[in-house]
Amino acid sequence: MKGGVLILDRLAREVEALIFASERPLSIEQLCEYTGSGEDSIHQALDRLNKSFLDQQHALMIVEVAGGFRIATDREFGDVVSQLFEGRKPGKLSRAALETMAVIAYSQPCTRIAIESIRGVNCDSAIRTLLERDMIKISGRMETPGRPLLYSTTRAFLEYFGLSNLDHLPRFDEIEELLGMSSSELEERDLFGTGEE
Repeated sequence: MKGGVLILDRLAREVEALIFASERPLSIEQLCEYTGSGEDSIHQALDRLNKSFLDQQHALMIVEVAGGFRIATDREFGDVVSQLFEGRKPGKLSRAALETMAVIAYSQPCTRIAIESIRGVNCDSAIRTLLERDMIKISGRMETPGRPLLYSTTRAFLEYFGLSNLDHLPRFDEIEELLGMSSSELEERDLFGTGEE
């Protein structure tokens, strides 16, 4: 520390540069490979970076998403930053696509027939949309007559919802609690921790 300011070492600065330059979240394994350092050293470097961002009151932080790390803006500045993306946001997913994606997320891997039996309607269009947007993928075939396709969520799904892994999906009791809330209460609760509306 110099004058109350944490001075970052070479490794922390390398990790910062890699995460900043990458279009996708970088895993611990990738950071180890690129820097030639061990996992413990990388975790410590990430901690030092976040401490430095916090101590110096930066609007940035390093967050874990989709099994990797990326630089993100502090939620406190979400309303200001969101102005940059007005008019450029990708089209919202339809209710049918969101319902289909939820079934897949909680039941994966699952077949189209299983999804349709839960939703009670045909899901071909929703599945096609989710495949095109890389939110789900074909993860194999079921070993039953006809060998139907199995669907699972992708890394893009985790990134979209700001989840580090599927263990961070809301539990069913949390969802039941939320079903009784109004849409504005749901937005305030920020179910997936995205900080977005």
